[in-house]
Amino acid sequence: MLINQYIDHTLLKPTATINDIKKHCQEAIKYHFYAVCVNECYVTLARNYLGESPVKVVATVGFPLGAMAAETKVIQAKNCILRGASEIDMVVNLGYIKSGLLDAVEKEIASIKKAIGNHVLKVIIETSYLTDEEKRLVTNLAIKAGADYIKTSTGFGTVPVTLDDIVLLKEVTTNKIKIKASGGIRDALTAKQFIQAGVHRLGTSSSIAIVTQKQ
Repeated sequence: MLINQYIDHTLLKPTATINDIKKHCQEAIKYHFYAVCVNECYVTLARNYLGESPVKVVATVGFPLGAMAAETKVIQAKNCILRGASEIDMVVNLGYIKSGLLDAVEKEIASIKKAIGNHVLKVIIETSYLTDEEKRLVTNLAIKAGADYIKTSTGFGTVPVTLDDIVLLKEVTTNKIKIKASGGIRDALTAKQFIQAGVHRLGTSSSIAIVTQKQ
């Protein structure tokens, strides 16, 4: 099992500098990670710095709260693709989910997917803030809206992702949509457990520690 090819090497802290992003990209190339995950302002830098390497650029949209207007998220997503992102990780509107505005949530996801075309869309549902029933509801909405992945967390939530979360999502997705686990994944054992549970991608800022630990 080549864990490195499951990893979106993630640097989303608000204080990340240009030099931090360059170093992050160097690490991704060295350790053969699948992608780097960065905020919108650094998409062009990351794409240019990665050059001809196979490492992809994942950009965040509506990050980390998900509470901006759907139209704003669409503009963000288009901009990230134009700047060189291959994939978009968007945060759903959690307040809308809690308010029962499910049609609006589905429409938002669908509009972003339409805007980015064949590029990969991952929908961040922030599992630590949702009930199990809400996790099921929003996952089904993402499937109906044409998203490619459900992603568990921004990494800024209150509780790390759990195996129970992955089991629940796996039951709902029934292989109609892929799963990205993120939020508190810091060691090789945890990463391996998530992969064995059916996760297709891992989002983590502890990527190097994970791939250099004895397994």
